[in-house]
Amino acid sequence: MSFTAGCQSIGNYVATSAPSSATHQSTQANVPSTPAAAVVAAPVMTVAYTDKSNDENPGATESAGSFREIMSLDSPEPSLSEVAVVPFSTGNDDYISEQPAGLTLEAIESMALANNPTIAELVATTQKAAGFKCQVGLRANPTVGYNATQIADRGTDQHTVFISQTIITGDKLALNRAVLNEALRAQLMQLEAQKYRIATDIRITFYEALAAQQRVNLIRDFQSVADKGVDIAEQLKEAQEGSQLEIVQAKVQKNEIDLALRQAQIRFDAAWREMAALAGNSDMMPVPLQGTLPGAETTLDWSIVASTMIASSPEVQTAQARINQARANLCRQQAQPIPNLDLQLASGYDNGTDNGLINFQVGAPIPVFNKNQGNISAARAEYVRASRELQRIENSIKARLAQVSRDYDSSLVAVDQYANDILPNAEEGLKLAELAYKAGETSFVQVLVARRTYFDTNLQYIVSQQQLAQARARVDGFVLTGGLDAVVDNSGDDSLRGLTLSQQ
Repeated sequence: MSFTAGCQSIGNYVATSAPSSATHQSTQANVPSTPAAAVVAAPVMTVAYTDKSNDENPGATESAGSFREIMSLDSPEPSLSEVAVVPFSTGNDDYISEQPAGLTLEAIESMALANNPTIAELVATTQKAAGFKCQVGLRANPTVGYNATQIADRGTDQHTVFISQTIITGDKLALNRAVLNEALRAQLMQLEAQKYRIATDIRITFYEALAAQQRVNLIRDFQSVADKGVDIAEQLKEAQEGSQLEIVQAKVQKNEIDLALRQAQIRFDAAWREMAALAGNSDMMPVPLQGTLPGAETTLDWSIVASTMIASSPEVQTAQARINQARANLCRQQAQPIPNLDLQLASGYDNGTDNGLINFQVGAPIPVFNKNQGNISAARAEYVRASRELQRIENSIKARLAQVSRDYDSSLVAVDQYANDILPNAEEGLKLAELAYKAGETSFVQVLVARRTYFDTNLQYIVSQQQLAQARARVDGFVLTGGLDAVVDNSGDDSLRGLTLSQQ
């Protein structure tokens, strides 16, 4: 199965309620005829899963409206008792669309698949496996030589030229190729799995950096509001309409906002460096990211997701190829006791009789003591181990998917709750606090608290969107991560050919 075909069976379960779902189609390739370069060039695709219900999931809502709309409550000629309002954005999709075009997820994924060193390593191991497959199927070379006997006895010496050839019996060479063919198939599946690992890691770090970028933009907008709040508090104090407590509270809020900005920038820089390292370009300078965080996702049926993922995962297909390799090796070891034939044909001249001569010789080892019983026993044990390894991988996928399902479902309900309840309530609370202060019914401190509550809820909304996007990336990537983990070389060797030619 090719890399793009790995998504096909999962893509058949497209969520009909998801606005952006699409079915990806591909064809299955024959492994022996698929060059490694073609596998490397295959794109990483995003897959969709079936929804639990047929109800259409509502799209992403505005995060309780933009701050420009919410905080435009000041009158044309505000007095000191009226709160001056500085508009700032929530970091929602409308705000993102105003940003200049930058680096997209697709661009960084393509860069990673082209430059990540693990891809080149696995391409090399795949080429090694193909070379070993070729080598173990080669026949033995013939031997040509000259033989002279009774040279010291003048007049009776014999001179012959001979050719000898070992005939491989028991179809051992074909069995050798079958074993290494499965090793090659396993390496191709490992290559596909590594592409998913890299793509998943890239998506996780991209969404982390994108969320940090949105937090930075949001906090910078709120900084102007916090600065204005300090000025208003000081003006109110000078006009004897406020207190020192209001000034202190406004300064504390400003200091907290400044700290949040520094921390958000640190998170963005760290996520960028990690993403650049995964992309194989660690010296890449930070640029604005172009993309959106999800405002809604489909509710997944995790039992269907698990069964579909196990059926299509390249990790499982690698384990299945190893089982086939172990089975083929068992058949190969059982054929080893069948003796090969050593043929020799010689032609020459006998000076003693003054006549020509022709000799023919046939020989074969007799498997009396060495019947390859040790290798056969080891091959059986390897088959058992490979079968249990498949079970381990399937259980591991289910365990990892259970963790991802927890993150996905919890972040999904959080995004929904923030969009439909928390953010609208925070917006309403901010408006009421503004109106109450203008009416002289509350203090300026309560306005600061309402502003901070609304600001914090929007920050938490971004965090929930980030977690939802990252959880979905893990699901689409067959819960495979570790794009820079050490590559395991299981390409095999050509020892079967040596075993074929030596039966002693």
